[in-house]
Amino acid sequence: MEERYDFKKVEERWQRVWQESKTFKVTEDPAKPKYYCLEMFPYPSGRIHMGHVRNYSIGDVISRYKRMRGFNVLHPMGWDSFGLPAENAAIKHGTHPAKWTLENIAFMRDKQLKRLGLSYDWDREVTTCLPEYYRWNQWFFIRMYERGLAYKKLSYVNWCPSCNTVLANEQVEGGLCWRCSSVVQHKELEQWFFKITAYAEELLTSIDELTGWPERVLTMQRNWIGKSVGVEVDFTVEGTGEKLTIFTTRPDTLYGVTFMSIAPEHPMLESLIKGKPQADGVRAFVQRVLREDKAARTDEKQEKEGIFTGAYAINPLNGEKAPVWVGNFVLMEYGTGAIMSVPAHDQRDFEFAGKYGLPIRVVIQDREKGLAADSMKQAYVEDGILANSGTFDDLPNGTAKEKIADYVEEKKIGKRTKNWRLRDWGISRQRYWGTPIPIIYCDACGTVPVPDSQLPVRLPMDVEFTGKGQSPLKESTSFRETTCPSCGGTARRETDTMDTFVDSSWYFLRYCSPKESRAPFDKKAAGYWMSVDQYIGGIEHAVLHLLYARFFTKVIRDLGLFDGDEPFRNLLTQGMVIKDGAKMSKSKGNVVDPDFILTKYGADTARLFSLFAAPPERDLEWSDQGVDGAYRFLHRVWAIVYRHSRDVLDVKPAGAEARGDRLYRKTHLTIKKVTEDIEREFHFNTAISALMEMVNEMYDYTAGGVSTDRQRTVLRSAIDALTLLISPFAPHFAEELWASMGHPAHIANEPWPQHDREAIVASEVTIIVQVNGKVRSKLTLPAGTSDKDAEAAALADPKVKEFTRGNPPKKVIVVQGKLVNVVV
Repeated sequence: MEERYDFKKVEERWQRVWQESKTFKVTEDPAKPKYYCLEMFPYPSGRIHMGHVRNYSIGDVISRYKRMRGFNVLHPMGWDSFGLPAENAAIKHGTHPAKWTLENIAFMRDKQLKRLGLSYDWDREVTTCLPEYYRWNQWFFIRMYERGLAYKKLSYVNWCPSCNTVLANEQVEGGLCWRCSSVVQHKELEQWFFKITAYAEELLTSIDELTGWPERVLTMQRNWIGKSVGVEVDFTVEGTGEKLTIFTTRPDTLYGVTFMSIAPEHPMLESLIKGKPQADGVRAFVQRVLREDKAARTDEKQEKEGIFTGAYAINPLNGEKAPVWVGNFVLMEYGTGAIMSVPAHDQRDFEFAGKYGLPIRVVIQDREKGLAADSMKQAYVEDGILANSGTFDDLPNGTAKEKIADYVEEKKIGKRTKNWRLRDWGISRQRYWGTPIPIIYCDACGTVPVPDSQLPVRLPMDVEFTGKGQSPLKESTSFRETTCPSCGGTARRETDTMDTFVDSSWYFLRYCSPKESRAPFDKKAAGYWMSVDQYIGGIEHAVLHLLYARFFTKVIRDLGLFDGDEPFRNLLTQGMVIKDGAKMSKSKGNVVDPDFILTKYGADTARLFSLFAAPPERDLEWSDQGVDGAYRFLHRVWAIVYRHSRDVLDVKPAGAEARGDRLYRKTHLTIKKVTEDIEREFHFNTAISALMEMVNEMYDYTAGGVSTDRQRTVLRSAIDALTLLISPFAPHFAEELWASMGHPAHIANEPWPQHDREAIVASEVTIIVQVNGKVRSKLTLPAGTSDKDAEAAALADPKVKEFTRGNPPKKVIVVQGKLVNVVV
């Protein structure tokens, strides 16, 4: 064993050993309990950041620990490798997205991730931009198309008139095109959708089964799905007879409607403003609003704006005309994209009516019946009694909800219905670097899915990237022009590609059998490994990615490929890495380069710091001193093992005969503590703290030398236990120590240590002694000392006598095994 810990030499050696021996290669083994640990796979940007280091270190500790506990552990890694950044790089650097992406993958895998010593089975690596993967995206699309779960309809997109191209949301910055700064318009184009709403009810109800997910994430998913129960009511547009359908959860307020509000995207907008003098003004307003962020539009603090369309709709309950406005706060994604506005009983409508001088009518009175429209300072949103509501007057509004809903259905002017905030998933992207949608258009046959035998529909490599004009696929004649698989006639391919969320919606299943060529995955292998036992990733994916993955899993189940209902049993959303009070980012200039840390301190120090500095679910505040501290701790462990390696090398570890020894007891207390901290919500920080306390005890124990056989056996057992316990956190370091202690097997293949229950039972306890509530002394007494004997020992203590001055106590309070309080 070398005197100094040379992390570079140690880490290179053990990474080579693990790779050559395929230590972490895994296959199905029904004789063993399985454990599937998965971190969300990265986009191959070319550089990992400290957030990656933390995320993957968390997963690696869990995987290594479970492996040592006897589980058959699947711990794979891959690349979410389609997407816009590659296309942008192609435009900027004059390269091809495939070249840029695959070079980044090679660098991140071989030069960065492998340097961290992560226990991945690299034979299961998945890369979503390769045909052997995206072929199955296309296969799933066709199966969904056959079942009516994939369909095409008109939808609004971001359109840059200067670049003459569709922009993704992330390419719109402050309402302007990211490339040319032109004002972005909204334009209707035909888009492909997945019918996720067909699973809305199940996606909502099965949330209750996700007991291993953070409640915060479950709440976000419930809110995103957003189930509402209410009624749809048809208002007839004056002069046209068209039906403007609204959805409301408050039918008790239908008589209080004084205006209507529709979304800027509403499909009836043009017919409402046709021939009206305000038509141009409405269109300009709509274009301005559509450039705004949708979340900002619905923010309570956002100013509510609107414009009158010139049209009126007739309230079917009272026959009154209600002016139809376009409101910036109304979204097509909720309900029907049209709402009835009741300013007396909705605060948003109240503020809007006040701003534009629209009437207010009270239809729910408070108990005192003192509400008057002209004196209201805010909307009344509490329960009450109906007023100004025809035959429903004087009913409690809860009762009126049902009565009016009955009336609406009886008169056939509407119906009870469920509404979902969740909308169908638009998967069309007018970009190149994504999975081609496997659809062919034939003038004779119409829309025809590509036959399975012709999959994959490959992305052509001979396209140019200018950033202007249409998608390169539309300009590629060799790709676009094809033959109809039904009639053999001339046809054209769909040139849209799929949203990259499709790639990440089932990749966890592909890891179960990544080389399978006859199906997306092997059903038997998926039956063994799935569901994922522990999924780890950022809170930013709490809604879309996780919801889409849940949706895909249920569709795959219904296709008969998988018997499970949910993809992820347990979810850990790790916190961000913070420096100087802000999330690390290049724009803030507070990025710490992992390569610098790995080169200066080594992978084990980087891992140890990221795991020790904060619990995994909390944000981690970067600290240079903390990194130094982790580095010093490893050197401290190395030093004590080196110092006594000759003393203990050929010594058998201590057993039950050493139960009275304090280091033996500390060793087994530490085993118990570290085990419980990992098992209980992955409290790695307190587990590492316990290891540091144990090392302090080892230094104290050996301060006077190690001279007796018992000391040597106890120290040997402490070194072995410490090395095993630290191995999930600092694996290269632990492997080297383990080998240095003469163990023939790799520590990665060793079982987790078990604590000796009898050894940790205390033989002595420390009792706090107080006089009149103030601590005056401490006593060490045998465990189990009676209250009477503890009282006698306290009164006989010289320090206590100083304060009692020989006076008999008025009272003595004993808390067994903890405290004696003498009252004088």
